[in-house]
Amino acid sequence: MEQANPAEVATARNRKVVLREYISRAPMEDDMLLVDGGAVPLRVPEGAAGPAVLVKNLYLSCDPYMRGRMRDNPNSYIPPFKPGSVIEGLGVARVVDSTHPGFSAGDIVSGMTGWEEYSLIQKPEQLNKIQQSDIPLSYHLGLLGMPGFTAYAGFYELCSPKKGEFVFVSAASGAVGQIVGQLAKLHGCYVVGSAGTNQKVELLKDKFGFDAAFNYKEEPDLTAALKRYFPEGIDIYFENVGGSMLDAVLVNMRVHGRIAVCGMVSQHGMTDPVGIHNLYYLVPKRIRMQGFIQSDYINLFPQFVDDMAKHYRDGKIVYVEDMSIGLENAPAAFVGLFSGENVGKQVVCVSQE
Repeated sequence: MEQANPAEVATARNRKVVLREYISRAPMEDDMLLVDGGAVPLRVPEGAAGPAVLVKNLYLSCDPYMRGRMRDNPNSYIPPFKPGSVIEGLGVARVVDSTHPGFSAGDIVSGMTGWEEYSLIQKPEQLNKIQQSDIPLSYHLGLLGMPGFTAYAGFYELCSPKKGEFVFVSAASGAVGQIVGQLAKLHGCYVVGSAGTNQKVELLKDKFGFDAAFNYKEEPDLTAALKRYFPEGIDIYFENVGGSMLDAVLVNMRVHGRIAVCGMVSQHGMTDPVGIHNLYYLVPKRIRMQGFIQSDYINLFPQFVDDMAKHYRDGKIVYVEDMSIGLENAPAAFVGLFSGENVGKQVVCVSQE
């Protein structure tokens, strides 16, 4: 490919969101800083170590797992962020320039990118090319992205559902929970979800088709609440919150119940996490409780995309996202995840061009 004269290469301003320093508590907006990264040439640098792709970021995903990357924990399954460096996350972007044979200018891609306006992707083999369709591009960060795949893999592979079983989903209106509940309904299960506001409770019942739902903040006794909604007990619990909710669930599980541990958002900001008191119930009830990461099942991703896109087009799955506009609002959008301010999948729109 013929290189343009350096003097003729267009440039653009590149604002970035960087991490100030490591934290050991719940994240706050001030932990992140919006900085001007100066002008970036709109082409892959000639000195790049290998094939690379320069992208303009369109949508960024806010996900709870990113909280763990703000902690100085080199032993985590995913490396921590570096203070002073741009925050990384999943995103949807448009290719501006490429020296990789698999990508061309104008392609729409999804994958790991920076919280900035332009990113140089030096491992482009990890990007997925998106074929534009009737499905919104931002849905590739939720319904057809990591949260959707987490729901799909966790429910089918770990929960081994059977028609007629009783399913409970915590944080049920979030990016993962809303899909788990709908997949369970499609499978013929009885589904109850919990959420933190009455608006979200109504969303679960009216929009997502849950059989019942409750506001956990209005329940003084979670064990009694679950007994009320599941008088015969719970077969499957899709765990998103941990803490007192998990304790209450363990008491209400049925024999040979399954618990898929996706996350424990209630514990993310604690330096002294709350212990679980009812683990003994795993023994007499022969409960299988397993944590997982969606990448463990990456071989299922193509089938997931096909299945979920069909469900969406057939009207069998609906999806709700919470869109913040502007890179400058990304820190607030992320922090809101941990106080339940988002309704549905939290996404930041950086650009629609």
